[in-house]
Amino acid sequence: MAANGPDKRTPRSEKSLAGGPERVQKLLARAGIGSRREVEGWIEAGRLLVNGEPVQPGQKASTDDRFELDGKRLDVSAAAQVVRRVLLYNKPEGEVTSRKDPEGRPTVFDRLPRLRDQRWISIGRLDINTTGLVLFTTDGELANRLMHPSSQIDREYAVRVFGDVDDAMIQRLQDGVLLDDGMARFTDISPAGGKGMNQWFHVTLLEGRNREVRRLWESQGVRVSRLKRVRYGPIFLPSRLTMGRWEELDQKGVDALSRAVGLETVAIPQKTPGEQAADDRKRRKSPGKSAQRSRKGGSWQVSDAAPARKPGARASDKPISSKGKKPTRPQGR
Repeated sequence: MAANGPDKRTPRSEKSLAGGPERVQKLLARAGIGSRREVEGWIEAGRLLVNGEPVQPGQKASTDDRFELDGKRLDVSAAAQVVRRVLLYNKPEGEVTSRKDPEGRPTVFDRLPRLRDQRWISIGRLDINTTGLVLFTTDGELANRLMHPSSQIDREYAVRVFGDVDDAMIQRLQDGVLLDDGMARFTDISPAGGKGMNQWFHVTLLEGRNREVRRLWESQGVRVSRLKRVRYGPIFLPSRLTMGRWEELDQKGVDALSRAVGLETVAIPQKTPGEQAADDRKRRKSPGKSAQRSRKGGSWQVSDAAPARKPGARASDKPISSKGKKPTRPQGR
């Protein structure tokens, strides 16, 4: 939730950041127009113009230039300022992590609060059958750094697997497995309960490749039957955040994310009473059918934090919840 009381720091979001030309992808991402990958696709397709000319790969521009996408003028003024807000969302099964879906399925953006001059950018993706923590931000640079492999930001998942799992298999998964798109491995695996052929684990990755958790386990001949992301970098999914709900990260949480990827901290812009009331109404709305179906699917819900790590296990920066407090780490169910 948003921090209470005024922030005594001078908000960097009020200072102009226009300091000269920069890559078009970076500029448009910071303006909230689209992710860097989306912008690259527009450039390759010849859909994006700068000053009336198609953008070339590697081209630089500034907020003083004129941008058009499919003949429509783009407002890039937001790129001259940093407005860094972050949302936590507890994704249910049945939602896709994209802005629009050609099949008409519900998306993770459907219940988010509306923005006037920016737009929400998802930080990473979860497939339609995976639940749990998805982060959204208005700052394209923050999103890009949190997703880029070079930042080494770890993601933690609670996973239930069906099949025989022994110590040798766990060691192979930590040493590395050759998948279709290269080597992959878990940096940490911790047992989290279960009996017989159904066992729970908490696993940690330093990447966000497509279906990587599922593919790693499947490479060992076992099947993932439940998968939930419980942490992204220093931010845990709080237990109070039920399926299909969102809340805004407070100043301490946003600062932790910023520092994790080497960005200067930025004061969260204060909401007007009208904006706060609109967000409260949006948040109180009941979750959609996809979230309700997920809750009816059984009592497989797991804790919002991994079990205590073994001595010497790798850990990321001190994790915090959205209230800025270090969470307890109960055993997963």
